[in-house]
Amino acid sequence: MYEQKPWLHYYGAVPPSIEYPRVTMYEAVVKTAEKSPDAIAYDFLGYTSTYRKMIDEIDHCANALATLGLRQGDRVTISMPTSPQGIICFYAVNKLGAVASMIHPLSPPGEIEFYLNTSKSTYALTLDAFYKNFRDVADRTPLTKLILTKISDYLPPLKKVAFQLTKGRKIPKVPDDPMVVWWNDMKKKACPEVPAADMDTDDMAVILYSGGTTGVPKGIMLSNMNMISEGMQVAEWGKMTDGDAILAILPIFHGFGLGVCVNAAFMGGARSILVPQFTPETVAGLIKSKRPNFIVGVPTLYDALSRNPRFHTADLRCLRATFSGADTLPRPVKDRFEDIVKRQGGNVQLLEGYGLTEAVTAIMATPLGEYREGSMGIPFPDMMAKIIKAGTTEEADIGEEGELCLHGPAVMLGYLDNPEETAKVLKIHDDGRQWLHTGDIAAMDGDGFFYFKLRLKRMIKSSGMNVYPTQVEDVLYRHPAVQDACVIGVPDESQVERVKAFVVLKDQGKSGSDMELELINYCRGHLIKWSCPREIEFRPELPKTLVGKIAFNVLEQEEIARLKAAGKYTGQ
Repeated sequence: MYEQKPWLHYYGAVPPSIEYPRVTMYEAVVKTAEKSPDAIAYDFLGYTSTYRKMIDEIDHCANALATLGLRQGDRVTISMPTSPQGIICFYAVNKLGAVASMIHPLSPPGEIEFYLNTSKSTYALTLDAFYKNFRDVADRTPLTKLILTKISDYLPPLKKVAFQLTKGRKIPKVPDDPMVVWWNDMKKKACPEVPAADMDTDDMAVILYSGGTTGVPKGIMLSNMNMISEGMQVAEWGKMTDGDAILAILPIFHGFGLGVCVNAAFMGGARSILVPQFTPETVAGLIKSKRPNFIVGVPTLYDALSRNPRFHTADLRCLRATFSGADTLPRPVKDRFEDIVKRQGGNVQLLEGYGLTEAVTAIMATPLGEYREGSMGIPFPDMMAKIIKAGTTEEADIGEEGELCLHGPAVMLGYLDNPEETAKVLKIHDDGRQWLHTGDIAAMDGDGFFYFKLRLKRMIKSSGMNVYPTQVEDVLYRHPAVQDACVIGVPDESQVERVKAFVVLKDQGKSGSDMELELINYCRGHLIKWSCPREIEFRPELPKTLVGKIAFNVLEQEEIARLKAAGKYTGQ
């Protein structure tokens, strides 16, 4: 069925295939700059750079890094919020043929040590505020140079002064340290010009990391072609050009933020509005003042925006497309967001997409104007998708649930220094193609639209029956009292696992046994008995991952720790 690509019927003006240049990411952005030199490439809290200027910034950074000793094949850890420094360094590293390892700027010292050693990074870029986190572990890693920058380095004058008088004053002074190189010194220093490295488009260019929700994070090796192809696919899907702008709310250490909000914008010549730190107030303000055409984010982002009074007063006619990914979109969140947009003059649907870091990020989305209830859309140009029967490589029937597999130019090279794990997910099928086994259960309808069901690792086994947490959560979200919900399996001697729900109420004053019984009975009215929660715990908020998804694994760990403390846990 996948060979027929039934989804192509819904492409509209999107081409079924794209001609990708056999170049590096740096060279691809140079091509964009040659086409649209005076278009704005990025806007950082009022500081803007055209494509021509950004290439100059990247070239100067590459010259400075080469002068410091960075060579082709070296690894550089970039630990930055979504900011000009992180982006400039990312493409400068690529120009030199080195590899960028992207990590969260708030990573604690232990994680930094792990990432530096895993990536074998000899250079790193981070904010001055995080100097100590790197310095404390540097002697146990390959790190030789630590490049420090200040968030205020690219702020307009008035905002720079305001920052220094508030948050800047609280940042500890960095002592004299021969390992440290300051970004501003690099910017000012004249360095010899260096040519672009002779790097192949299929060479590893980026290391991103799996979420680590089931153990130690794995390094995901992505090539120039992976990044370029995914970026061009996204740009074509939204028809992003030099007159458009996308809100870069998601962080650049994550494939969604780096691949869609930044690199895809640069492939299309659009403007990336950089948001270094998400708050609903900040983002609502940027939507009002910067008028982006595209917003992409996770469900919790749209939920927070919809609850912000400032967003309710914004002129939203600028919006051309809004997409939600990385987690299941609750219908109430979708409806509330769309109602506000319509009331404020806009005319967009909040559409779902699908992706995973093993394929950079988004590789599937709902076509504009083609909403299907519960669907995460159809594959992007040149991406192939199919559903296979569990434990086989045999394609499932239409509508049958199975594992989602992907093939195409965005699929990763593999896991860094981990051939065993790579072999588990990258497999050659009978058609001779290499397919990525996503570990996600989905189904495809006759038109080629895909429907996410669950992540394999989230399935609960209760009394021998399969319970899918996302299905239970969907029911809880429909109850008018529920704001947030997360369902997990708790180890249980008689049932193997029992179903437990964690709920945040809109009115937290209603928490208690009566509401617990009401929600359990509500679930019983919509779900088969064994899928219903046996227990509901009310909380003021739920733990979130670094990109804003509800961290179900944290709740699982808390429950196991509680059972262990009570002497009731017999697991490993």
